[in-house]
Amino acid sequence: MKAAVVTRYGSPEVVTIGEAAKPTAAAGEILIRVHAASVTRTDCGELRAHPFFIRLFTGLRRPRRTIFGLDFAGEVEAVGGAVTSFKPGDRVFGMCPSRSNGSHAEYVSVPERVVAAMPAGARFDEAAVCEGAFYANAVIEQVALKPGESILIYGASGAIGTAMVQLAKSIGAVVTAVVATRHMELARSLGADRAIDYSVGDFTRLGERFDVVADVVGKTSYFRCRKLLKRDGTYVATDLGAWGQNVVLALGSAITRSGRVVVATPTRIGGFVGFLRDRMEAGQFRGIVDRRYPLEEIADAYRYVETGQKVGIVVIDIGAPGQRAALKRSG
Repeated sequence: MKAAVVTRYGSPEVVTIGEAAKPTAAAGEILIRVHAASVTRTDCGELRAHPFFIRLFTGLRRPRRTIFGLDFAGEVEAVGGAVTSFKPGDRVFGMCPSRSNGSHAEYVSVPERVVAAMPAGARFDEAAVCEGAFYANAVIEQVALKPGESILIYGASGAIGTAMVQLAKSIGAVVTAVVATRHMELARSLGADRAIDYSVGDFTRLGERFDVVADVVGKTSYFRCRKLLKRDGTYVATDLGAWGQNVVLALGSAITRSGRVVVATPTRIGGFVGFLRDRMEAGQFRGIVDRRYPLEEIADAYRYVETGQKVGIVVIDIGAPGQRAALKRSG
């Protein structure tokens, strides 16, 4: 099968298109013919192995897995023993476990628990959205966000941010989205009660306090945002922060049981994909696609994601050009 193969750490130039062995569905697994995948900040971080300590999890000298990619949408090709929920031909989407080969290939085999049926009428490219929503939902669960509580989301235009706006609104929270000028209307269209343009002033001087302040792009800090928090409010980050400061602050908060600073730590994927499908079917969540690239140009997708300017997700179309065009029309 054709795949984007990674045999060493480095810049996007180390991602090459080549042939890889087609996986098979083991017991409890589903073999997916991938129609759409995505390139995420997580993929970029793993590619460059930055920060260095992540090699403890991904491989010290070279990547343990040779095919990256977490999100996928496609069709069931085959099922392994004990799989009862799916059959060949089913349209599905989901999120690959991070320790095995991923979705930047024509086929991927994944556990049944990380797969859900695509909502009726959904397009493949719009369904390759799980990773950002997975982190967003982890934030919401960790801070136990409740209906009527207020949350400020810094970086509400990325994959995590666009998902968090929608998931927070789905539970009845009051959402303030902090974005660039060009993304103000997008934030409002996703349900944000208010959109703040960070490029025309200091958003930390709103003179207002929130139950939760979430930095989902790693470009601000607790020390800058603490004036925005209510007395018992929580600052939550999806990144480690400069010099790992968010981890240190979160550890201190855990020791003192203040809950003042939290670093998002997603739980198991199982069950989440079905939850997200339900939100999609209820009209409470939709994928935001920034750009699409054919598999052959995946290195360019990595370069674009590394600019930090993407909106929502960057999709990789898998398959031959003619097949991709047909899938876009039918999906």
